[in-house]
Amino acid sequence: MTVIDHLPVLLIAIPILASLLILLVGWHDRRFCYPISLITVLSQFGAAIIIFLQVMREGTVAYHLGSWAPPFGIELLIDSFNGFILMVILLLSAATVIYARRSVESEIEPEKTVPFYVLFQLLVTGLVGMTITGDIFNLYVFLEISSIAAYALIASAQKPRAYVASFNYLILGSIAGGFALIGIGNLYVATGTLNMLDLARLLPASYELATVHAAFLFLVIGFSIKAAFFPLHLWLPDAYAESPSAVTVLISTVMSKVSVYALLRIVFSIFTTAYIFTSFPVNDLILFIATVAIIAGAILAIAQDNLKRLLAYSSVSQIGYIMFALGVSNQVALEGGILHILGHALMKGCLFMVAGLIIYRMGTASLKELGGLSKAMPISCAAFALAGASMIGIPPTIGFMSKYYLVLGALEADHWIYAGALLIGSLLAVGYIWRFIEIAYFKDNDHDEGHRQVRAREGPVSMLLPMVVLALLCLFLGIFVEGVMEAVTPAATLLLGGA
Repeated sequence: MTVIDHLPVLLIAIPILASLLILLVGWHDRRFCYPISLITVLSQFGAAIIIFLQVMREGTVAYHLGSWAPPFGIELLIDSFNGFILMVILLLSAATVIYARRSVESEIEPEKTVPFYVLFQLLVTGLVGMTITGDIFNLYVFLEISSIAAYALIASAQKPRAYVASFNYLILGSIAGGFALIGIGNLYVATGTLNMLDLARLLPASYELATVHAAFLFLVIGFSIKAAFFPLHLWLPDAYAESPSAVTVLISTVMSKVSVYALLRIVFSIFTTAYIFTSFPVNDLILFIATVAIIAGAILAIAQDNLKRLLAYSSVSQIGYIMFALGVSNQVALEGGILHILGHALMKGCLFMVAGLIIYRMGTASLKELGGLSKAMPISCAAFALAGASMIGIPPTIGFMSKYYLVLGALEADHWIYAGALLIGSLLAVGYIWRFIEIAYFKDNDHDEGHRQVRAREGPVSMLLPMVVLALLCLFLGIFVEGVMEAVTPAATLLLGGA
């Protein structure tokens, strides 16, 4: 076997070894932590591209650890769906680690630099493992690895409110993990296997068992908490608002998307559409809750006076769009949902990077203190405006294209009222995005003007570059969406049980 054949396991092994290397080398000189982390994540991203191209060319890639074939051995399985998600999360991880250097220097105490980058690598390791594992118990194991790292990273801000946010996330995250583990245990009792492909093959004979129904509910609720699906989102606003800026970018773009991926994988690849439409029909309930999430999250975002908290509540709304696709569960809607996973990662990554840069320069994220900001930080404000336009769904951005597919899917399923609710959600998004635009471009700063205006200027290139790239991707991937759909369409078809 060549090195390329071993890439799936190297995606997990390399960051684990990198975290150990950071720990050892960091004791000698903490300046080596950042370059090791950067090289590792960029290597993972390159490997993800190679694997995805192989999947699109040759089909599903399977790797058996220790050459033990499933169901007795652990399998890493990459198909068109998780291959796409893998590229998305490592793209955003790479952008985050580039952005993180100056941000971490500003917000993290120097003696905490080494553990910060160790935990950063472990978080990425857990998320990659969740994405490519073909074993549902190992999905839980990697979920716990990423969660523990996230709890510590949120608390690394060294602020009382960050400690509270981390503790709240720890409590709810532990409940979510417990629910997931109970659900996995029930599936094992019903089928005698933990391999996802085996579960999908054996589960139909047990569809009517109460054990299977309980497993479905436990798994859906557990991963809905992790994905911050309304009304199980209570941990999210504080976690996003109080954590260091680089951590906020990572968990808002990558961690939430992997949790949504896991939920979609469990519902469609293990239980399948036959279960959710016939044996245990819950798609209409999910569709209703997703619609409420879209509108409620946007209204809560409009009410915020802190930029990071505003963006945090907007994430509650945007997760609702992805779950909306699960509720509709047809080809077009799922294409829109998968496309929105990419779009939301790009949009929210850019927006939180802007918020982090504002905090880096001005020491505040309070909207009332950002008057006239566009004069001092024109590139950052322009990036926010472009990503915000995508968040609203203004053509030709990727946000418009994903919502277009979601609306088409809803209309195809005769959900006219729900399609209208999607449009209302976009109009409400205008409200919270416009708040920043109005303040930054059309108002003067009357609060602590002398101190703030001296500090307000564009950030370093290492923070500006990933932010601008993500903003431009929101536009370019919307214009050239046909190329993206070549990856998205097979993924949606796969989820619905097609070849």
